Amino acid sequence: MSELSIINLEDLTNTIASVLKEQLEVLNVVEQNNQTEYLTRKEVAKLLGISLPTLSDWSKRGVVPSYRIQSRVRYVKAEVLDCLEKVNTIKYRS
Repeated sequence: MSELSIINLEDLTNTIASVLKEQLEVLNVVEQNNQTEYLTRKEVAKLLGISLPTLSDWSKRGVVPSYRIQSRVRYVKAEVLDCLEKVNTIKYRS
């Protein structure tokens, strides 16, 4: 027969809380990674303040990455916003 060790209630509570906290943090990271938000062509054009033909041109040239899901084109919101940040860092020549 194995012998059970005696542990006080406070140590047990702290141990359980610690394990639960670690597991919740792991679940939170996994949940954040699975929350990819997709945008339509109209939503991206409005967000960027451009026309649909311009968005199509930029998609073809690789300026804004796009994905075909069956017959529809979708954009990952984080990638679109990342493109905006890249554009802001370009220095224009006069």
